[in-house]
Amino acid sequence: MKNLLSVIIVSSTLLFSALSFAEPEYVTIEMEIDVAKPAAEVWAAVGGYCAISDWFPLDCEITSGDGGMGTVRVLAEGRIIEILVAQTELSYGYTQPAVEGSFYDLYHGFLEARPVSASRSKLLYTLTLDVSNLVDQAAKDANIAGRRGAFEGALASMKELAEK
Repeated sequence: MKNLLSVIIVSSTLLFSALSFAEPEYVTIEMEIDVAKPAAEVWAAVGGYCAISDWFPLDCEITSGDGGMGTVRVLAEGRIIEILVAQTELSYGYTQPAVEGSFYDLYHGFLEARPVSASRSKLLYTLTLDVSNLVDQAAKDANIAGRRGAFEGALASMKELAEK
């Protein structure tokens, strides 16, 4: 009886461990590009909350809000929802909400036009997310590299738009 109880306890512990989620593994992807224009002009060209359609291959629709805090944009024909959670004169930050039944990666993005001089600026784009759901380090590295490549392309598009 004692051995059976031990087997039940060990089996229950192993089953619970297998069903438990991995510890979060947050990564931050920081990117930037120099722009030969003042930050205010850069932001005017690329900083609208739905201006993402101008520099990233996604459709964008504001579904609630006026472009300020709490504004919700829907991208990719409704597959991506993002809420504006931070905003300054030359920056904004957003998050994607949890979706019931799906892994929540705590995805956040932050875009900023930062003055460097009276005639030059930098665009900075930072992503933060949890990659603990990916099977191994190679998958995590590939995910990060894919995001970095896509958003560095977006930064290059923003630079081109701003410098026109």
